[in-house]
Amino acid sequence: MKHPHTLSGMLFALAALACFATLDTSAKVVSLTLPVLLGLWFRYIFQAVLTTAVMLPQRGRTIFHTRHLGLHVLRGALLATTSLLTFLSVAYMPVGEFTAIAMIAPLVVTLLAATLLGEHVSRTRWVLVAGGFVGTLVIIRPGGDLFGWHVLLPLAQVATHSTFQILTGKMVKTEDGVTMHFYTGWVGALLASLALPFAWVLPETRGQWAGLLLMGAMGTVGHFLLILAYRRTAAATLTPLLYAQIAFAMLGGWLVFSHVPDGWALLGMTMIAFCGAGSAWLAVRESRLQLEPMEI
Repeated sequence: MKHPHTLSGMLFALAALACFATLDTSAKVVSLTLPVLLGLWFRYIFQAVLTTAVMLPQRGRTIFHTRHLGLHVLRGALLATTSLLTFLSVAYMPVGEFTAIAMIAPLVVTLLAATLLGEHVSRTRWVLVAGGFVGTLVIIRPGGDLFGWHVLLPLAQVATHSTFQILTGKMVKTEDGVTMHFYTGWVGALLASLALPFAWVLPETRGQWAGLLLMGAMGTVGHFLLILAYRRTAAATLTPLLYAQIAFAMLGGWLVFSHVPDGWALLGMTMIAFCGAGSAWLAVRESRLQLEPMEI
């Protein structure tokens, strides 16, 4: 399938990544004065309501059609847990370093696909997976500023996000993407609403309201932009671009918190970005070789 709008798709993807980095940065700002669960609720209720308002008139009742409602609930719960762990992580550590650790999720997916699904993984990709993990250890190294109990939060986030991606890969074969997005938003909103009474605090300042609304807007707009990107450009082209989110996160941390990663952290980030993008490129190359006709 040809993609004549590759450039626009790449620009949409970069804009989506900027939105996600802004979401994480604003979550860190909000966590300074408001409960994390309150931010989580705003993030999902905003997405659920806006997605319904935009897509329901276009799709009608077909947006509810699914043969695997239980999987949608599980997928929504996994993403809500991932979001909660994300917000907790950025509350305790710099946004750039957290983002770099979180970006090893595609490498973990490769590991899970090989061990649990029996998929073939080349030696080179195994080396890249190992390199990504080494980059993570460099960032959270013993004796570093980030070393402590809170480093378990982004590692747990990687585990839930990787499981979410594996499940998504299975569901997209039979489920509509918009329907998946719809259920994900409402499952997250419902779960956050159940926990809201334990963390409800009425925001008192305009800055707090602005931070909460920015979180909801950036999460929702980011997902819509990513959908537009994948409609215009092949996933193989976009995957290596996803690691640009590390740069956006570092920029946000510098602009808002005046934080600059040290040399070791920058080395770990570079290793993760290089190994992740290299693994994505190899996956694309291997899939193309499998599709090429055999010579007789």
